[in-house]
Amino acid sequence: MPAEPDAVEIRVVACLVEKQRTTPDVYPLSLNSLRLACNQSTNRSPVTDFDEATVREAAQRLCKHGLARLASGHTTRAVKYRHLAEEALGVGRDELALLAVLLLRGEQTPGELKSRSERMAHLESLADVERVLQTLVERGYVRRLPRRPGQKEDRLEQLLGEHDEAAADALEPALSAEALPAVAEPSNGRGLAERVAALESAVAALREEVAALRRP
Repeated sequence: MPAEPDAVEIRVVACLVEKQRTTPDVYPLSLNSLRLACNQSTNRSPVTDFDEATVREAAQRLCKHGLARLASGHTTRAVKYRHLAEEALGVGRDELALLAVLLLRGEQTPGELKSRSERMAHLESLADVERVLQTLVERGYVRRLPRRPGQKEDRLEQLLGEHDEAAADALEPALSAEALPAVAEPSNGRGLAERVAALESAVAALREEVAALRRP
């Protein structure tokens, strides 16, 4: 398997897969088209604002990883990019379609994956989706997440590179800069139980914000 891609590389290769399937007439993608695909406001989580240099450098790293390569256009000499994900990862068309949706939109349920992958794959039923997902799980590219209280469906996340868990880990330490000083100081004679309760409330609020960011 190629070296683990970073978050920008994940977005770039997933966009190349998506556009190959959904807009084949403009594929391979020019650098500008690739930048626009990465930053589009629909079918993306999170929405990004990468500049051209960031996208170009990520595409170049993907070429070194064996996940992409340069390609010339049919009617122009402009530099364009195409993915090599199927060959590099050793997956089939349907597996790559579901993996691309997970790369583009974060953790999702099988039902969400079925509806969001319709333009890239023809999976007739949820059983078909589950079959493909099981292959990805066995290959180590996807994992099932434990159900949270109140959830009725499994959720799955990609393991190819950086994902939402990293974002959650990055957000939680930020709590110490604002919320923690207020609850850690034993001011005004507050007891330990009161300070612990305040801390738990602050952490719960932060987790709600993270969950909201993860929603499509």
